[in-house]
Amino acid sequence: MNEKETVFMEERKQMILNLLQETEKVTVAYLSELFNVSGATIRSDLRDLENEKLLLRTHGGAMRISKSAFEIEPQKRGEATECKEAIARAAVTFIDDGDTIAVDTGSTCYAFAKHLGTKKDLRVVTNDLSIAALLDQFEDVTVYFIGGVIRKHYNCTIGSFGTAPFQDLVVDKAIMGTNSFTLAKGATTPDVGQAEMKKLLVSISDKVFILGSSDKIGRNSFVTFAESNQIDVIITDGAISKAYKESIEDSGIELVIAE
Repeated sequence: MNEKETVFMEERKQMILNLLQETEKVTVAYLSELFNVSGATIRSDLRDLENEKLLLRTHGGAMRISKSAFEIEPQKRGEATECKEAIARAAVTFIDDGDTIAVDTGSTCYAFAKHLGTKKDLRVVTNDLSIAALLDQFEDVTVYFIGGVIRKHYNCTIGSFGTAPFQDLVVDKAIMGTNSFTLAKGATTPDVGQAEMKKLLVSISDKVFILGSSDKIGRNSFVTFAESNQIDVIITDGAISKAYKESIEDSGIELVIAE
């Protein structure tokens, strides 16, 4: 980074967090050189981030705080945010009449499913009870529901108990939610049973779309369900950091910014 490149404080802090997701620890000297600012400025940034419980300061640098076991309680399906709605609308533009698609569980995927009534001759594979019930109302959508153990409070089935009949399906596109994403670990989720079901949807699909707000990018959860090289498209919002935007684009994954 040269002297003519200016990085604002909040953007610099986000880039530091993104670096920690990739490298686990950084030094003040390295960050000072990278951003062309003084060591005092970097130490101030690290102090602010530690106060927000986003990293752990160490002698001469900082370490990542693991959040691998963290999972937010499920959001009510009728309360999708404007950001999630925008991501859902962007995702629907990739769906063609006659497609066979897999739709993952979660509020963003539910927001996506609400728009499928405009499509013709659609086949949808899902493990989400609410999405299946919603799609049953659309005349031109045939639903294939994956059975199994119902995950309490999450309106979906998990594990491998009911997946055998679906393992040989050929699906055009998988629409997947995620708790977290980094290039190093791919798309991840805190729950092992959830990961098994997500892996199935990814494995039977020709093209994989990851739907996730920018606050999920640059973080890791407990279990990987899709490696970075399995992902074709990531759809997120405009708050994604410049550094991570460029890294994803350089990786060969198509990045779509929803508006």
